[in-house]
Amino acid sequence: MEIALGFIVFLLCLIIGVRFGGLGLAAVSGIGLVIFVFGFGYKPGVPPNDVMLTILAVVTCAAFLQTSGGLTVLLKLAEQILRKNPKYVTILAPITTWFLTVLCGTGHVCYTMFPIVYDVAIKQNIRPERPMAVSSIAAQMGICGSPVSVAIVSIVSFLAIAGYDISIAKVLMVSIPSTFFGVLAAAVWSMRRGKELEDDPEFQALIADPEQRKYVYGATESLLDKELPRSNYIAVGIFVVGIILIAFMGNLPDYLPHFSAGVGKPAKPISMTLVIQMVMLCIASLILFFCKVDAKKVADSNVFRAGMVALVSVYGVAWAANTLFAHHMDFLKGVLISAVGVYPWAYAIIAFFTSKLVNSQAAAIAVVVPLALEAGIEPVIVLSFISACYGYFFLPTYPSDLACIGFDRSGTTKIGRFILNHSFMIPGLIGVITGCCVGYVIAHAIV
Repeated sequence: MEIALGFIVFLLCLIIGVRFGGLGLAAVSGIGLVIFVFGFGYKPGVPPNDVMLTILAVVTCAAFLQTSGGLTVLLKLAEQILRKNPKYVTILAPITTWFLTVLCGTGHVCYTMFPIVYDVAIKQNIRPERPMAVSSIAAQMGICGSPVSVAIVSIVSFLAIAGYDISIAKVLMVSIPSTFFGVLAAAVWSMRRGKELEDDPEFQALIADPEQRKYVYGATESLLDKELPRSNYIAVGIFVVGIILIAFMGNLPDYLPHFSAGVGKPAKPISMTLVIQMVMLCIASLILFFCKVDAKKVADSNVFRAGMVALVSVYGVAWAANTLFAHHMDFLKGVLISAVGVYPWAYAIIAFFTSKLVNSQAAAIAVVVPLALEAGIEPVIVLSFISACYGYFFLPTYPSDLACIGFDRSGTTKIGRFILNHSFMIPGLIGVITGCCVGYVIAHAIV
């Protein structure tokens, strides 16, 4: 009875907190903490300090990249690819948004791509819903394929805390192909979705009005004609080299500095959590020095603000979850081991719906992964179903999905009459299910 009441309190905090956004989620989680500690008498849990510090370093580095103009270089290259191959926009657009997220560590880079994807599609008389909806899905799936995303950093950190020596390179060997093939499968399905524009009565009725037709087919601003300074390209080069360096060091721990934990204890390589933190801050400083970035503007960047919201969200949710789960760990171990032992996909379902509750892959990982590892679930299961940590498309309330709907001036990307029949549902389910299947095969082959 007590554990059920505790879960009800925790779920209510999540449901209420999400209504106020990421910062609201963290704040409302504090109410749950107070109830658990002062009401139920639970011992306070431990906030994931290593994870939060790593997130802080990664977000700072990505924000310096955006402020330096390096992100604009990547967006310009992406636009060049789409406009040179307009007939294949439904395949290329989601691959492009996925890759941008993998490189930058945040799905928020897709906002600038939406008007470009729309313009390419409408000029080719391609139903804009086809490339746009799956591009939004792809941008978020790329989070679990990025070596500098909050989600991947969190998984690597939690595995290390649990005592598992799994390198970031090995995690990416599972997450990159699984999320990529998930995106590809969703894109292939999207090529034939919906009616052709000339056969869609709603669209034809819309453009029958000359003013609406002008609005639907209106010009879109392009980056192709903009000359970017050399410093923008230098910033991208520094950032990419840094990511490669992290992957290299994560895969070759013998080359890292070794330190002893105490007298008589063998020296062990430095934690990859600390390596990521140091390298990310170093990359940020190099961009600052060589690209003449105004450091005061970094805190105003979209990437920094979104990252700080994610950081605080993980702080509140993970602390509350740790307090609740630690008190009932013996019971939860039995339930999880029995369920996942018979049905391995049960972990994927738990991760999927947890991410929808908290509207964040990083926050979902902060809740589910430590619990699973503490319960004795093997890391191979955690890595197999890494794609399942993206489930917040299930209800079309996430900012990137809403922005995608707003950028589609044709009205083909939309929320259906019954809410769940929205433009993102089927490509999202195809992407996640395919990603889980591919991840399961690869993880069991290499871990």
